[in-house]
Parts: sequence; structure tokens; C-alpha cells
Amino acid sequence: MNNSDLQTIIGLREWIALPELGVVGLRAKIDTGASTSALHATDISEFERGGKRWVRFTAHLGTLVQRRHRCEAPLVTRKTIKSSNGHVQTRYVVRTLLALGDHLWPVEFTLTCRKTMRYRLLLGSKALMDGKWLVDPARTYVQEKPQTLTSPGAQ
Repeated sequence: MNNSDLQTIIGLREWIALPELGVVGLRAKIDTGASTSALHATDISEFERGGKRWVRFTAHLGTLVQRRHRCEAPLVTRKTIKSSNGHVQTRYVVRTLLALGDHLWPVEFTLTCRKTMRYRLLLGSKALMDGKWLVDPARTYVQEKPQTLTSPGAQ
């Protein structure tokens, strides 16, 4: 494996940032079995800005130390999701930039309650394909932790 291969590999868990939402230092679980990415959010409300639909929500960012961050994002759509346990739920979908390592690309997230889950953010297969990542499930935290809201050399 050469050095350029290492830049496209991620592990089962990685540090990410959502710069447009003001979120840094969030641990994500990589889930190739889920097509859609999901973000733990509560207090979700829809509103209008400039003639477009938006959502306002509280993102929950920590597991051991609870951190909350109030966010706003344009509403992409609402989507019906069937979870792995068969539960069907309609969720809001937002699109925002995701920073992983030195890559930066737009990802769609469904907003849902993940309070019983260890990871507040799940990165699904659509986001992985868009980001052109290869997943090595035997590894974790392969990429450098995004340090700032605007990563130098972001792609």
C-alpha cells in the first residue's frame, strides 16, 4: 500500500467536523450497511427563510460529556426511514459540509434521536461513496482529526 492509498482509507470510527453547523470534534461511526447518514438531533422545528424551508434543531455531540449545539440548515426533504429493527420513521433531511481528514464534501443527514446509541453521528454508504472513501473495519481513527472549521487543503 502506498501513501496515496492511506489518504482514502478510513476506519470503523473517525473524527469529523460539520463546519457549516459550527460543529468540530465529533466522533462518527462508519456504517456501510446504512445508506443514509444520521445525526442525533432534538427540538426540531421547521421555519421559512428567504422563501425556502429550513429546520432549526439541537445537535447532541457528546456521549460521556454531553454537549449541545443549536443549529439551522436548509431543509432538503423529509424521508421515510426503516431502521435495522424494522421501525419506520419520517425524518427531516439536511445537507451540510462534512470534514473528515483533509477532505470536505456535502453530505445529507437525517435528523433523529440517537440518545441510546454510542455514536451521535452515523456516516452511511452514500456519503462514503460521495467522499470516495475505502473502509477498513479493523482500524479506527485513521484520518487526522479536523482541527478547525475550515480545513486547509480541503477537497
